[in-house]
Amino acid sequence: MALDQSFVGRSYPPTAPYEVGREKIREFAEAIGDPHPAYTDPEAARALGHPDVIAPPTFVFAITFKAAEEVVRDPRLGLDYSRVVHGDQKFAYTRPVRAGDRLTVTSTIESVKSLAGNDVLDVRGEVHDEAGEHVVTAWTKLVARAPQDEPARKQGE
Repeated sequence: MALDQSFVGRSYPPTAPYEVGREKIREFAEAIGDPHPAYTDPEAARALGHPDVIAPPTFVFAITFKAAEEVVRDPRLGLDYSRVVHGDQKFAYTRPVRAGDRLTVTSTIESVKSLAGNDVLDVRGEVHDEAGEHVVTAWTKLVARAPQDEPARKQGE
């Protein structure tokens, strides 16, 4: 079933604030193998003009993707999440995410398309700090693969 086109432009309420911690940033930087000292050493971050350690650019994905869950789980949209794969991701920063930030995300459906039987959903997440200042915009592309009517055939059948 195709997604409901009337959802294009629909925004969802901001998430509860997510408090960014130094340890979460350190763990994330370690997990992606990025040893930049601004991610773990407050003095190194200050030397670069930041008030505290900053997060690697892709850190915010965990926050924005969780916020997008409200969109994809909206039963009125008609998305079959069991068939969803992550298609693409991009970010546009006003400033880096910093330890101590309390961030909220407002998700908006930018587009709904059907391509070769697959549903493609583009969700924009606007991330703001506690003062209401813009930090980053994240775009997430989700693809709900077309349902398979028949079981996969063995080669040669």
